[in-house]
Amino acid sequence: MDNITHTLVGAALAEAGLKKRSALGAATLMIGANFPDLDIVALPLGLNLDVRRGITHGFLALAVLPFVLAGLMWLWDTRVRRRRSPDAPAADFRQLALLSAIAIATHPTLDYMNTYGMRWLMPFVDKWFYADGLFIVDIWIMIMLTTGYVWSRRTGRPRAARMALAGVASYVVAMLLITEAGRIAVGATYTSRFMVEPTSLVPWHRDVLVDDGTVYRLGRYELFRGLTMSGETISKGDRDLAVDAAMRTPKGQRFLRWSRFPFYRVVREGGTTVVRMADARYMGDDARGWAAIEVRLP
Repeated sequence: MDNITHTLVGAALAEAGLKKRSALGAATLMIGANFPDLDIVALPLGLNLDVRRGITHGFLALAVLPFVLAGLMWLWDTRVRRRRSPDAPAADFRQLALLSAIAIATHPTLDYMNTYGMRWLMPFVDKWFYADGLFIVDIWIMIMLTTGYVWSRRTGRPRAARMALAGVASYVVAMLLITEAGRIAVGATYTSRFMVEPTSLVPWHRDVLVDDGTVYRLGRYELFRGLTMSGETISKGDRDLAVDAAMRTPKGQRFLRWSRFPFYRVVREGGTTVVRMADARYMGDDARGWAAIEVRLP
């Protein structure tokens, strides 16, 4: 999920009453809800596909990171905050660790819900898992969390924040059930690999992507109308020998470990062959954009 949503989760947890467990409780919850994204340091190093949603998001991180964050918050409390305000109440390390664990656990759980997926078993097993239940920026979750947070913040009562969190949990379950209904509908027609993914605004709509040999077929599942295939396709473009060569390069291998529905476009410019590798989850037919790479071959 996007970091605004993660922050809103931490803020709603704080207003639901958890911030009272310790000084710096609210800050710990909001930071913790984003803390696994420490792996963002991989972006300027060009290691995005190797590192993102890996070791800092997996089960091992859920056991280790809460103590790291609690330690950092405790150090801030003792070395900075209470030196500035000696009369301020001290933060409780055990409570900070508990709040950190709760907040950090929400992050990979929400990330798992979208089509980008999660690598729960890193660093031991480099395998992606996908729930395909939520759009990566879900406006309805944002509205619920913002409303609950603001209402509780203004009234000083936790009820609205708690209701918002309960509403989000119910919404997530409903979205997962709709995705599963879509999978059942597609599976009744196609035996090949497919994906049923949420759309940006309408909760009961799902986009459908079916691997049909040399092409990916596109369609739409609607909870109240069923499955409709559009006839639109994306050619895999994997028959060119240049594609095989690009796949064997280190850059190509990294991309394929991440990609779920890869396709390829070969462009020959003078004496250079450029292979564009893209993922049909996110890219159109021209194989250009953030979910695509270029491999230049001699």
